[in-house]
Amino acid sequence: MGKIVLRKVNKSFGNTAVIPGIDLAIEDGEFVVFVGPSGCGKSTLLRLIAGLEDTTSGTIEIDGRDVTDTAPAQRRLAMVFQSYALYPHMSVRKNIAFPLKMAKLPQEQINKKVEDAARILNLTNYLERRPGQLSGGQRQRVAIGRAIVRQPSAFLFDEPLSNLDAALRGSMRLEISELHHQLNTTMIYVTHDQVEAMTMADKIVVLNAGNIEQVGSPLDLYRSPRNLFVAGFIGSPKMNFVSGSYAQAHSAVTVGVRPEHLVLSRESGEWHGTVTVAEHLGADTYLHVQVDGIGLITARASGEFAVKHGDSVFITPDRSRIHRFDANGNALA
Repeated sequence: MGKIVLRKVNKSFGNTAVIPGIDLAIEDGEFVVFVGPSGCGKSTLLRLIAGLEDTTSGTIEIDGRDVTDTAPAQRRLAMVFQSYALYPHMSVRKNIAFPLKMAKLPQEQINKKVEDAARILNLTNYLERRPGQLSGGQRQRVAIGRAIVRQPSAFLFDEPLSNLDAALRGSMRLEISELHHQLNTTMIYVTHDQVEAMTMADKIVVLNAGNIEQVGSPLDLYRSPRNLFVAGFIGSPKMNFVSGSYAQAHSAVTVGVRPEHLVLSRESGEWHGTVTVAEHLGADTYLHVQVDGIGLITARASGEFAVKHGDSVFITPDRSRIHRFDANGNALA
């Protein structure tokens, strides 16, 4: 079991409220991602759940039990940090076994748990190596293995892939997602990378200045962002925003349209512009276009749409995919 409920959770440092007051329910077995820009409070919120920070007010419940004032070790949670925090003088086997040894479990039980975790994480052939003999991705798997053997109610991940290169981050995303399906245990994952959030989460919690802007599935947030902040944060490349007379024609103060919802042509279209930068990525080309009377627009085109700096193009927004926002930045129906 791993249902976690936050009720009016507040964290203040002096007169500064870092988390002004959050209500959130995380269901048993969910993979929930806290995402937002640096300083939005996502890591602080995770540490409050873990018990590594004291709440100023509000309550935290795990499986119906109030743990607000309970020590971290008594919450049955396992945390995986950005730094691997492995013991360099110990083998992989001993690193994974360490929390079980501290709990004074019988050696036979420790061996079985370590070997089971190693099998799940493809570390069986590395059990006798030391951390210095492993790659970054393997070290992170050892850190995850050390969490798995504790059989927690939930796993808490605090930007665990930040130290890895792009290729390793991609493969580790897949491994952690697969691990979630194998274990069927609640996971809370903190990241500033919205691509990680979109590809891994059952449910995304978008945070901004300590407040929850929106909670929903990746597709919910992509298709129906609640406000300008969520619309601009979710999606890569980010949504284009247009104001002025074009927005007024749509009975809005601001309209948004995603780069992939723009149709490009050499011959004709609703907007005319000049290519300033063309990013050729193979399957896709991202065009940054200075559009007459509108400004700089990013459009996603097929990789075979051959254009270069200075070329003239026409762009037509898909009217069924235009998002409208009012003067307060809130989405209009």
